[in-house]
Amino acid sequence: MKPKFILLAVLTVSICAVAISGLRAADDKPVHTVEYVTIRWAGKENTHIIRPGGQVEFIGPELRKVVRPDRTDERSFYMNLAMNGLTKDGYEFAGISNDDIVMKRSLPR
Repeated sequence: MKPKFILLAVLTVSICAVAISGLRAADDKPVHTVEYVTIRWAGKENTHIIRPGGQVEFIGPELRKVVRPDRTDERSFYMNLAMNGLTKDGYEFAGISNDDIVMKRSLPR
């Protein structure tokens, strides 16, 4: 009976070692998280970006620097500028409502 007990003990330890190493390997893989920003249209002067963590950035001063071409829609023109500015930071379009555009980016964790 002693050899069977030793074999069972070795087999149990081996299974536990494989299981633990598998768990460690899973922990080593990067986990991606997503963060979102919201661009809120509130007129040229008060349009703002709500960033992750709740920081709010009013972008009216930046929008005033750009001359809007005649016969273009003010809201569409300036929201497009804001979106393109955020794409430089790695964000991409995620959704839209009447006055908001939501953008997201993936972050390795």
